[in-house]
Amino acid sequence: MNRKIIVVGSMNMDMVVKTSHIPKPGETVLGGSFFMNPGGKGANQAVSVARLGGDVAFIGKIGDDIFGKQSAQLFDEEGVDTNGVLSDRDSPSGIALITVDDLGENSIVVAPGANAHLEPADVEEAINRYPQGKILLIQLEIPMRTVEFAADYAHKRGMRVILNPAPANELVSGMFHLIDIITPNVNEAEMLSGVQIVDIASARQAAEKIHEQGVKNVVITLGRRGAVLFEDGEFCHIPAPEVETIDSTAAGDVFNGALAVAVGEGKALTEATLFACRAASIAVTKMGAQSSIPFRNEVLLNGIK
Repeated sequence: MNRKIIVVGSMNMDMVVKTSHIPKPGETVLGGSFFMNPGGKGANQAVSVARLGGDVAFIGKIGDDIFGKQSAQLFDEEGVDTNGVLSDRDSPSGIALITVDDLGENSIVVAPGANAHLEPADVEEAINRYPQGKILLIQLEIPMRTVEFAADYAHKRGMRVILNPAPANELVSGMFHLIDIITPNVNEAEMLSGVQIVDIASARQAAEKIHEQGVKNVVITLGRRGAVLFEDGEFCHIPAPEVETIDSTAAGDVFNGALAVAVGEGKALTEATLFACRAASIAVTKMGAQSSIPFRNEVLLNGIK
């Protein structure tokens, strides 16, 4: 039986340009296609949870504008509980400008807008609406004071706290003792551990260093190479399926949403990480953020239950 997952984080409208290569400073690249897609790490992860079978509520802040209204409407359509979504009349909704090249790599600039005004008091009031909450999933696109409060408040309530430390922030190490599972990518893991990751062995060293700082379980995502897991002193590497990458924009968010769903269903962390790798591998074969998030039956068809 699914357990309530609460996602605290950002909601953005993504404006995406697909082009041959990401421009260098001062360079203009002509050609390519443009589309808009709802995004934001928190929103992407909440939709991922919903599509993959989780019972999810989202806590965040949007502007009183067309982008915010569109995002909230799409949440309703996806089955995400939006009682914790607040509207800020003084700030615009968050915007992300994304360039995606022919290899599927991306460059992203975010204007946080209302996301920057999500306060601890907002989170406390919203979390209290969900006494059945068992898992908190959180990222770093909202103020650090709010991230720290949410993790501490959830920890004290006995919830399992999953932190996706993105975008990278060195200040996050001060809250490691509150985190049950941390899910950095390579760049974030290098920043948090001080270890340069060039292969699976160095990824293990980085995971061990992060664990030594107080995090119970460490999952480092490695893109095409899958993920590594350090749990209770045990290490393992979980490879990802080989796929053709079209757009990697929301792959990390899909991974985190899938991981939360599997953990919420009582799966072992190794099995949950495998499920997350499979879900993320499907996401990179599609364009866009939320438009690329797979449904549970798609993951099941790839052999993962």
